[in-house]
Formats: sequence, structure tokens, C-alpha cells
Amino acid sequence: MTDSAAEILRFVREQDVKFVRLTFCDLFGLQKNIAVMAAELPRIFESGMIFDASAVRGLAPVEHSDLFLMPDCSTISILPWRPSHERVVRIFCDIQNPDGTEFIGDSRALLKKAVQRAADMGYFCSVGAECEFYLFHLDEQGDPTTEPLDYGSYGDLAPLDKAEDIRREICLTLEEMDIRPEKSHHESGPGQNEVDFRYSEALSAADNLMTFKTVVKSIAMMHRLYASFLPKPMQGQFGNGMHINLSLMQGGRNLFETGKKHCPYAESFLAGILSRTAEMTAFLNPLVNSYERLGLQEAPRYISWSHQNRSQLIRIPATTGAANRMELRSPDPSCNPYLAFALLLHAGLDGIEEQAALPAACDRNLFETGVAEQLGIGQLPGTLSEALDMAEGSAWIRKVLPEEVRTQYMKQKRWEWEQIQKAEDPWKAQMQMYFRSI
Repeated sequence: MTDSAAEILRFVREQDVKFVRLTFCDLFGLQKNIAVMAAELPRIFESGMIFDASAVRGLAPVEHSDLFLMPDCSTISILPWRPSHERVVRIFCDIQNPDGTEFIGDSRALLKKAVQRAADMGYFCSVGAECEFYLFHLDEQGDPTTEPLDYGSYGDLAPLDKAEDIRREICLTLEEMDIRPEKSHHESGPGQNEVDFRYSEALSAADNLMTFKTVVKSIAMMHRLYASFLPKPMQGQFGNGMHINLSLMQGGRNLFETGKKHCPYAESFLAGILSRTAEMTAFLNPLVNSYERLGLQEAPRYISWSHQNRSQLIRIPATTGAANRMELRSPDPSCNPYLAFALLLHAGLDGIEEQAALPAACDRNLFETGVAEQLGIGQLPGTLSEALDMAEGSAWIRKVLPEEVRTQYMKQKRWEWEQIQKAEDPWKAQMQMYFRSI
């Protein structure tokens, strides 16, 4: 047993921990867990926890269904909303084959490889995700409705904003789990909210995002509400975005700088992401519903960048020092963050290796009719089907993602597209397929 495993066992004893949630996610970013009694941990640290991978979307066929969860000791955290007596903790897990080798379909492992590639090139990438969500009332049976908690708008106060105490509780819970919240506010849509937490290195950022979504949904449920991260849960209203902020460090220096001081490596990193975003859109915007959001109400449609301009796909915010970064505005919260961050890292690092040239900034408002066409700016895919076509035809996607992952992913997403397209009411079909799970 490793020293870190021994420390976890001591922590479990001292903190009166009774239950341990071994946490992982399916290929599509839906979080899963298997709860075990704390007394089982010594055995699990030695040999892992077997589970039926054929019952988890996109992982393994029934004839190869035995996979093992191996706890990552660095990710243990008490769940503050569970009882303080006989406590519950959560540990993120890596997935292994029965022979102890790494499972090729583990998206967390794919992100680890991207992080290691960056380190081998001498770079460290910090990631921060700004994740929006809606709060809806439950009906008498406890099922979610589409009636929003309130009808407030951006930055409103009570009584228009009815969620300020809920956001406060979310922030305090995140703090208890060693995730540092930075700001929270009512967003533009009715019942829409945002809580932002501090950036971190890519793997912990993905873990933190998974934790954040669990916290939000759990706190909402305690208030008899349903939290939805669906990209477009209400027709005609603002969608839920998940803006991804990336900064690149080399030798302790942040290579993103404001004004005209951009480091050539940062420009090539940004150019690499800009050139590949359309090809990875199927992974950044993975639902049929995702494309109800893009191109509307500040959600980008066109492939461009600028300083500050919020109509662009990528913007460089007006920040200084450690906060200097690039912000990708197209992704939404339904994506698998491990896959999304891995793809973005590989695209940026490819840009550096290829010394990709950054095109000129676009400082026009692309939401004005005809501006993008006038400037000849390319577009993101307009539907999930178009995004899947681009991903399937991309030699770059084939290079960075294993064939097994691509095959399982495309099969599921094609099925979703086909089911909704043949429905009599496509919007109703989207809500039936996605609303309760995202």
C-alpha cells in the first residue's frame, strides 16, 4: 500500500467516514459512482473495485464488461451536505483493465496524457470554467418542471433574484471541498445563475467542474428545486454556456499578455485552438440541444477572435498579471470536460509545434446581420449532424482520440440525432431525452 493510501485510511478513521463514493464518468461526461463501505478501502487500494462497464454508456461491450476503479488519493473530499456523523467522502477514480493496464476509453486518462504532453514541451496550462445553470421548480411528485425559480435578469438583487441564498450555500459548500469560489450572480435568463470558481491545472479543473455540478444539483434538491445544465432548457431564453478560460505558463511566466505584448507561443497556442474548434465542436457541444444555443444571445457562431469583444468565439479579456488568458465561448456544460480539455490542449500544443500564425483580430460585432459574411469569416457547425460529419472527417481527431472512443461516441450521438429528427415534435423530443439527466 502506498503512503498516500495509508494517509487516506487514517483520514477516514479520524473523520468518522463510513461511506466512500468511488466516482468516475461515462464517455459523455455524465458522472457515475459506486458507494462502498469505508472498511473496504484497503482491499480497493490494492486491487481496485470491479464494476460492470457494459452498463455505462460508451465504455465497454458486454463481452468485455469487467473493468476496475482505482482511486486517485489526491482527490478525496468530504461531502458537506451529507451527515456529519458516519460521513460520506468522494474519491475520483481512474479506470483499468483486469490486467492492471490503463483502459483506453477512460477520458480522465486521455486528459492526463494531454497534460503530460504539455509538461514534456515545457508548458503548464491552467483552466477555468464559467458554468451557467437554471433553477426550476419541482412538481408535487418531486419531478422537475420548466417553471423557473424567478424572473430576474443579469445581476439582479432580491426580490427579483430568489436564488441568492442558494448561490451562497453553493459557494460555502465549494469552500468546504477546497474549491475556491470567486464570484456568483443571477444570469440573464429567468432562473439562470452562475457561480465561478478559481482556475487550476487542467486535470483538477475537470475534477472540480464535475464536483461543482454535483454540488449545484445537490443543494438545489435540498431546496426542492431542479438545477439544469442543459444548453437550452427554455425556448426563447438565454442558453447555458460554459466558457473555458486557458492560460499558458512557461518557466513561471504567463505567456498571455494584454495589448500588443502577446508572446508568439501564446499566439500559436490560440491559433491552434481557433483552427481546430470546428472539428472538435461535436465534443464541446455534444447534444442536439446544444445547437439551439449557438449563434443566439452572445453565444458565438463564427470562428474569430478579438480583445474584449463578446461576439467572438475567442476573446482576450481585459485583465492583467496572473489573470491574463484566452476565453473560448462556444462550449456548453453538457460536454465531457476531460475530453474537452484534452482536445483543447492538444490543439493548442499542435499550434505551438507548427508555429501557427494567428489571424488578424476581428473587432466588429458579429451579431449584426451580414457582418461575418461581409468579412468572410467561417462558421461553427450549425447542427449536431454537421459537427459529427466534421469530426468523423478530421484526420486531427483521428490522431488525438483512440478509435474505440471515436466509434462509441459517434454511434451514440448519431442515434440521438436520428431519434430527435424523426420525432413529431423535435423540441419535445430533446426535452424528453436530455432534461432530466443534464
